[in-house]
Amino acid sequence: MRILHLDQNHPLLIEQLTIARHDNEENYTISKEETEKIISGYDGIVIRSRFKIDRQFIDAAQHLKFIARVGAGLESIDIPYAESKGIYLISAPEGNRNAVGEHALGMILSLFNKLHQADAEVKAGQWNRESNRGLELEGKTVGIIGYGNMGKAFAKKLQGFDCDVLCYDILNNVGDANARQVTLEELQAKTDVLSLHTPWTPQTDKMVDDAFIAAFAKAFYLINTARGKSVVTSALVNALQNGKIKGAGLDVLEYEKASFETLFTSKEDVPAPLQYLINSKNVLLTPHIAGWTVESKRKLAQTIVDKILRKF
Repeated sequence: MRILHLDQNHPLLIEQLTIARHDNEENYTISKEETEKIISGYDGIVIRSRFKIDRQFIDAAQHLKFIARVGAGLESIDIPYAESKGIYLISAPEGNRNAVGEHALGMILSLFNKLHQADAEVKAGQWNRESNRGLELEGKTVGIIGYGNMGKAFAKKLQGFDCDVLCYDILNNVGDANARQVTLEELQAKTDVLSLHTPWTPQTDKMVDDAFIAAFAKAFYLINTARGKSVVTSALVNALQNGKIKGAGLDVLEYEKASFETLFTSKEDVPAPLQYLINSKNVLLTPHIAGWTVESKRKLAQTIVDKILRKF
């Protein structure tokens, strides 16, 4: 097959596809419009998140057999239309689930123990012990929304901390030895730490709003390593200001571009809610890197190769 690679990935991906006698071509700067002009000559494409694969693109891809996205989700692809054209869709949530689980746990421990705040203060010449007294995860209840690859990997990391782990998912019977599946109402009644591990869907878009937050019985910490648009930033700010949310660890933001590669080009573009988060001592921000480790880069590529070769 003739395969077009639109994003750089671990070299093993192209190496192994070449060994399997597939023809690999790389073009990491071509635009969506330019790609549509040539895509009819390819059997497969490998992409991360450079642009959306919409109906127009799919109609131009007359001989496309597969689309492989080197990442966990497929929300940048018009899935129903692609499948109606017989195109095989491939993603790799298995490849970075461990990295995401570790990152989410790291965010909780940093927020509980005020590590980023204490580090900044000591480096500024301040030695404040009492104001940096931390919390322990033992005895707390961690609620996980979305119990697929990412949620399960995170729950596994929590074993040994002697905390109660609950999960909520739209699918039934997904709970396991690491998390007890409950209703959303029970999760909201008991949770001390909420961690999101959901894909972007119309149901999860703007899911965490004022009403959603108000439904929690206790003040809680929020961790989001899933999709930025699932959390309404202004609602999060309101909850931080009134104490309903004690702190937040955000690897993703509502304002991210579809490619996940950029946010804003100047400080003037920063909305007021985001500026509040930037200035908050109890908010930890990272640039969509939860699944972005040295190891996951290899795992993601290997997962994609394995799935392509298994099918073709």
